[in-house]
Amino acid sequence: MFDVVVIGAGPAGATAAEDLARSGRKVAFLDRAGRIKPCGGAIPPRLVQDFAITDDQIVARIATARMISPTGRRVDIPIENGYVGMVDREHFDAFLRDRAEQAGATRVTGTFQAIERDADGTHVRYRDKASGRTERLTTRLIVGADGARSAVARAEVPGGDTIPYVIAYHEVIEAPEPTPGYDPKRCDVIYDGAISPDFYGWVFPHGGQASVGMGTQVPGVDLKRATADLRAAAGLADCRTIRREGAPIPLKPLDRWDNGRDVVLAGDAAGVVAPSSGEGIYYAMVGGRVAASAAAAMLTTGRVRDLQLARRLFMREHKQVFRVLGAMQNAYYRSDERRERFVSLCHDIDVQRLTFEAYMNKRLVKARPMAHLKIGLKNLAHLSRLVAATRT
Repeated sequence: MFDVVVIGAGPAGATAAEDLARSGRKVAFLDRAGRIKPCGGAIPPRLVQDFAITDDQIVARIATARMISPTGRRVDIPIENGYVGMVDREHFDAFLRDRAEQAGATRVTGTFQAIERDADGTHVRYRDKASGRTERLTTRLIVGADGARSAVARAEVPGGDTIPYVIAYHEVIEAPEPTPGYDPKRCDVIYDGAISPDFYGWVFPHGGQASVGMGTQVPGVDLKRATADLRAAAGLADCRTIRREGAPIPLKPLDRWDNGRDVVLAGDAAGVVAPSSGEGIYYAMVGGRVAASAAAAMLTTGRVRDLQLARRLFMREHKQVFRVLGAMQNAYYRSDERRERFVSLCHDIDVQRLTFEAYMNKRLVKARPMAHLKIGLKNLAHLSRLVAATRT
């Protein structure tokens, strides 16, 4: 009998398993193994600090973000007093799983099939990878961290089968030598309807590799063709392709993260990916941590309502950031004319500073109220077309 079985061992599941094991709980985590999540790989300094990430996991430190508009206008934003860290999910996820195991969690390799309940308790049924046999883990609680379109969420949590998502696709390539079009210390974000009609494309350096990709919620878009066009525009068409990956990215946190009985969700399964940016690693790991806290609370008190702590703790700190980013995506991603204005707005020094202070610290910056007021007025001016979409 386990106290907790964690289904899925990406950043959310591995974090939940490690935290629970370190708190003395008997925990197992079920991992399919061999799958690499499509991801740009960007993490903020706060993640490095909060989750004790070792330097060897940071394959690049980004000093500049370049925003590219539909007409090709480029705005380079220096990242002052910090950096954007880049990780390779193939190695980063393995690092987190190894650390959970070292903390005392039992690692199980297999494919989740179903949750079953009988007089003996709650069971996680899975297909064991080594033997091919169907096996069961018996547990008091379950953390569902099995990603976007989560089977656990669909089966157990109201609304878990209706979460909206973007389909993301990227190609990991062998990074070229630095050129005017490619800088290993710069992230390029491409806001162009020809690449993505409702999201964006990216070129993110990963040391000796780079991630080039895009995302969209619009059916029928040829993701591979769009990525090929993006590579050609960036001068990366001839770089050797190492691997190709695609997956859904949820767009909105679920209204409920638990089933009121014995299941709580974490990470993409709960929908915690930042709107506008699509950033998910940091929020997944926070989601894993609050899910672990909620599970530990219920195991201690026996109160089922303590599972609600996971969502409450997360939203208390991040709800406002998600709301602002969601409003920005709704305002600016709907047309190339709006995207052009968004990139134009990024010229503003107040926008640049507050954006990356918020990114690195993962909270809205309130230290300069006049700067917020100025940004709000400029934002309204762009959306109402009172100013031209050019640099001022």
